[in-house]
Parts: sequence; C-alpha cells; structure tokens
Amino acid sequence: MSHPLDTLWYTRCPVPTGLGIAVQKGWLQDTLGALGTEVKSLRESSDKAVRESHFDHTLRNSVRHGGNIPAIWARAQGRETRVIGLSWADEVQLILTRADSGIKTVKDLKGRRFGLPDWAGAQIDFTRAQALRGLENALKLEALQVGDVQLVNFRYDGTFSDPQVQTVNGTPVSAQRVEGRNLELLGLLRGEVDAIFLKGASAARQAHEFGLHTVIDTGSHPEPLIRSNNGTPRTLAVDLNLLDQHFDVATGILDSVLRAEQWAHAHPDEARRYLARETNSSEYWVGAAYGDDAHLRLRTELDEQAIVALQDFTHFLHRWRFIPTSFDVRQWIDPRPLQALMETPTALAG
Repeated sequence: MSHPLDTLWYTRCPVPTGLGIAVQKGWLQDTLGALGTEVKSLRESSDKAVRESHFDHTLRNSVRHGGNIPAIWARAQGRETRVIGLSWADEVQLILTRADSGIKTVKDLKGRRFGLPDWAGAQIDFTRAQALRGLENALKLEALQVGDVQLVNFRYDGTFSDPQVQTVNGTPVSAQRVEGRNLELLGLLRGEVDAIFLKGASAARQAHEFGLHTVIDTGSHPEPLIRSNNGTPRTLAVDLNLLDQHFDVATGILDSVLRAEQWAHAHPDEARRYLARETNSSEYWVGAAYGDDAHLRLRTELDEQAIVALQDFTHFLHRWRFIPTSFDVRQWIDPRPLQALMETPTALAG
C-alpha cells in the first residue's frame, strides 16, 4: 500500500447488522482512524449520486452491509465488488390478509389478488423482488405457482435515494417526509387486494396494529432456502479497489463488525436497544421480528448455508429478470480479510 486511504464511505440498511452497531459504538471510526482514514456515511450525503451508491455500489472505497438484492444487482451489472462476509439474522417474512378475507392458509391464496410494490423509477426494485420471493416460496410449499394468484401493482414515484438520511439520536431517518408509503398495505386495508408481503420489525408491528391475519411466516420455516430472501443472508461488500489498494482498511472494517457482534452476544439488553435504533423501532418489535435471541443472530461469516442460499437467490433474481444475468457467487466472495483476522485472533480481543 502506497498511501493511507483518505475516506471510507459506509452504508447499512435499517436492519440488524454488525456494521450498524460498530458505527453506533464508534468502533469503525476508531479502528480506521488509527489507519489515517476518515469514515463518512454515504446515505447522509447531500449528493443524491453518492446516496444512490447504497444501491448501485458505484462509489469507490465504500462498504455496504445490508440486504443482498442491491449487492447482487450491482455485481450482475458488472460492478467490481467483493463479498467479505455474510450474516444471517432470521426475521419475520409475513404474507398478510385481512381477518375477513376468508384466506386462512397458503392454499386459499389461489385465484386471489396479491399486492406488489412497483418502484418503476428505481434502478433495482428490491421491495418488489423480496415480496415476490416471499410469495413464491410460500406457494411452493403447497405446489402452487405465482401464476396461480392475481398480481396487482402499486406504483411508487421517485427512487429510494430521493430523501437524504440523517442520524437522530443514533437512528438513521429520512430528513424529509416521504409521501406515498405503504401503498400495498393501504390497498389491503381498503379491500383492493386480498394479501400482501411485509417483513421485519415494521411488518410485525403493522400486522398487530391493523389486526391482520398471518397466512404464513416464511422467515420461520425450517428449510433455509424457504427463509432465504433479501435479508437472509445479508452481504458485507466492498469494492475491489479497496481490497487491492487498502487491504488493511478492509480487514479493519471486518474487525469492527466482528467485535460489535461479539459485544452484542455478551450484552443482550444493550444490543436490543442498539437494534431498535437501527430499525427505527422499539425493543419489543425487535424481539417480535428477530427473536428474543436477536443479539445472538448477529454473526458475520462465510458459511456454506449462506453461500448456497445466496446462489439460489441470485438465480431467482435472474429468473424474474431483476438482473440481466446470473453468476457464480463463489467467484464474488473474497475470504482473505476474514482469513487474515482468523489467523490473528488478538485483533478480536477488544
């Protein structure tokens, strides 16, 4: 390495990740600061093109920990990124109906109207892809196909990167009010559709608040490939330039993430509070969505189950034409930073 990296841009989704806790605790900033590198939040940038890199990973010397759909999409578009870790924190993935819909089981979905988000202006509509995945996986369990239900689109304007994000008391939130949220939920409540897909803490809370019936929670199914979706596994990805030119920064990122996860395993109550801030939710709904052992589900590794599921999901995205081509995810994974840390366990002693 010829010179220190000036700035690392980081971004994470509002979901449980080790990177999110590492940022909240200041460990990422401290670790990289010792290397002469400043850490900046990509989604808090006033430049929309910088914020859009959360989805398309065009920004050099950046790291992203979150849902795998944008990461897979960027790779399929030819972005030179590498996955240096995979985390698998199971979460509720709910197909919901109104209590008066007459739909009690997955079989009852046949011939009914299913609401899907449609972000036509976004580069990659991860909300639509994850809803289709949840629907297809549920139907598969009863030998049904997506073609057996009637799909109804709810059009959203703009892109996911339009609003700038700011951190308020540790919680990343949109700096401006976003109109037209939860259109498919509103459609369900109005009777315009019979069922929708929602996941995570907000899904658990909304299902409770509106008295909705859960047809199935694919997120709790014993088969990993049925649970596999945008958040299972989540990708920790960096650009190739960072790996090639600043390998110490890449290992520093991973070191911070693993330290944060180890801390969470030993501090369940505090970890739940951190996760509540990350998800802009309450500790109660964090437990409802991610389990009472949510703190133990924070594990960034490169295990075989996660790799197989990532490959299966990549094929799914290609089959549904969310990405132009499929690819071998094993060629996308670079285990060197994780191996380097495993060989120097003292790095994780903090």
